[in-house]
Amino acid sequence: MRWEELLSDQRLRDPKYVEGKTRSIFVQDHDRIVFSAPFRRLANKTQVHPLYHHDHLHHRLIHSVEVGSVGRSIAMRVGDWLIGQGALARGEDHDLSNAVQAACAAHDIGNPPFGHSGEAAIGGWFAEGFDRGQGLLADLDAGLRDEFTAFEGNAQGFRILAQLEMYRGDGGMRLSKGVLGAFMKYPVTARTLAALPEKTRKGYAGLKKFGVFEGERALFAEVAEGCGLPAEDGWWRRHPLVFIVEAADDICYNIVDLEDAFTSGDLPFETVCEALDALAGRPNRDTGGLTRTEHIALLRSLAIGSAIAACTQAFIENYEAIMAGSFSKPLVDASPLAGQFAQIEGIAKDRIFTSARKTELEVSGRQVIRNVLTGILPVFEDFARVDWDAERLPGPSAQIVRALSLDLRDVNGPESALHAMTDFTSGMTDRYALQIARMLSGL
Repeated sequence: MRWEELLSDQRLRDPKYVEGKTRSIFVQDHDRIVFSAPFRRLANKTQVHPLYHHDHLHHRLIHSVEVGSVGRSIAMRVGDWLIGQGALARGEDHDLSNAVQAACAAHDIGNPPFGHSGEAAIGGWFAEGFDRGQGLLADLDAGLRDEFTAFEGNAQGFRILAQLEMYRGDGGMRLSKGVLGAFMKYPVTARTLAALPEKTRKGYAGLKKFGVFEGERALFAEVAEGCGLPAEDGWWRRHPLVFIVEAADDICYNIVDLEDAFTSGDLPFETVCEALDALAGRPNRDTGGLTRTEHIALLRSLAIGSAIAACTQAFIENYEAIMAGSFSKPLVDASPLAGQFAQIEGIAKDRIFTSARKTELEVSGRQVIRNVLTGILPVFEDFARVDWDAERLPGPSAQIVRALSLDLRDVNGPESALHAMTDFTSGMTDRYALQIARMLSGL
């Protein structure tokens, strides 16, 4: 892969666009993302703790901003190294870091309410519906079912960026192909992924999940071609900057989840302090005058700095494999701090993600999402019965459309109908989902 293609500044579906003199296209991409409604809604979407009233715990929007900061820092170091290697011209390092920051800002934009448990709830509801085999769910092409039973926020994110927002149906936000390539963690559709041999799927990190819906496959093919991503049998190798975006996310959620767990009372000071101190390299700092909260904040800062340096080192050490498309490990796992990150992940799995309050709220959140989907399905069933003519919808369904501002544009068959349902449901904030679930259930 070549950086002159990887940092493509051509906008998706807008080839005649000319970059302004004072603001690079990658900075414009970042601005388009952060001023969008889906990004704004992240302020009320779960990071780890659903529907938590503590003002100091992270939500998805703050997490996305922090991931952008860390990703930019790694990219700046990598860019400086690339200039020294003659791989980038001076000034292009800014393009690299700006592209990474934009992709980081968008990395969670497709996540549904209640985090990963929300993805599972959507998938579970559709799996039960397909098993019943009635109505719209029975009419869907069986090869597309995995898009819904394994609902994936990454694929929904690309759909938002490239299809739904701003220029709907014509490139979406029309971001640069370089940023969209850096965003795409899993460059494969669900249909293609299901057909691949297990050995192939397990042999490459970009095939862990699917990241593109069939309806946006052609759009991503444009991105991949523009960036010069190596094409395989129906899928593509990752853009090198994906590894930096992924590392920034891994750094932030591993480290900040610990800090939040201390703040929420799920983990004691001693546990969090020890884990962060190890990750930070046992810094010899005078903490005598600090409160426990300040002490944890200091260690969090030092740990992030240490992790940035370690992931930069991992990128540089594996540069040839990354550029060849053969590298297949998260940078944190390839870094000198892999053991410390593994320890933190173990703490999170055993003691944070299983905390009583989190578990109780995830159970509630799962039922909220089921109530929403169950409540809006009859609208789309009625829509099918009137041949997708909104003017002919019966009174109760038309009333729900008005009350919920359901978007029926471009809905003309089972696939588009079910995606309209997931567009609506996954786009909701935690609290709005709760409100709508109560309304649809008559509570």
